[in-house]
Amino acid sequence: MSADELPDRGEIFDLLSNHRRRYTIHFCKQQGETVTVSDLAEQVAAWELDKEIAEIDSAERKRVYTSLQQTHLPTLDDAGMVVYENGEVTLTEQAERMEVYMDIVPGDSIPWGEYYLGLSVIGALVLAGVWFEVLPTETVPEVGWAFAVLMLFAGSAAYHVYQGRQNRLGEMERPP
Repeated sequence: MSADELPDRGEIFDLLSNHRRRYTIHFCKQQGETVTVSDLAEQVAAWELDKEIAEIDSAERKRVYTSLQQTHLPTLDDAGMVVYENGEVTLTEQAERMEVYMDIVPGDSIPWGEYYLGLSVIGALVLAGVWFEVLPTETVPEVGWAFAVLMLFAGSAAYHVYQGRQNRLGEMERPP
C-alpha cells in the first residue's frame, strides 16, 4: 500500500475496534509529535483504569506496554497509521486522514443521519403547509417559510461540523 492510500473500510474499522489502538492514535494526536512507548503505555493504562498517571503501578504499566509493543503498535505500523521503531511512535498522514470513519455520537444524542431525516420531514411539512395554504402566508410569505427551513438546516449543519471537530481523536481530553 502506498503512503497515499488508506486501508479499506473493513481494515480501518478493525483497527479502530480495539480501544488501545484508538487510545494510541488519540494520544499521538494530542502530543503532536513522536512519543515513546513508555509514555504511551502510561497514558493508556491511566485511561483504561481511570486513574492519574502518577497512580499507575509498574505491573499495570508493564501489562499495557507489553500489549502495545507486541500487538497493537505492529498492527498500526503494518496498516500505515504509525511508524513504530526504536521504542518510538509517530503518527502518519494516513491516520490524520481517517477521521471520516470516526463519526462519534454521544450517548445522549441521536445519530446525525436520523436528525437530518427529521429536519427533512419538518421541511416537507412546512412546504405542504404553504402549498395547501394551511400556514399563514399573509404574515410570513412563502419565501420566509423557505428561509426558516433553510436556516434550520444551516444552523444544524454548522453545529454538526463544530461537534464533529470537537469529537475527533486527539481533540478531547479522554479518547472515545
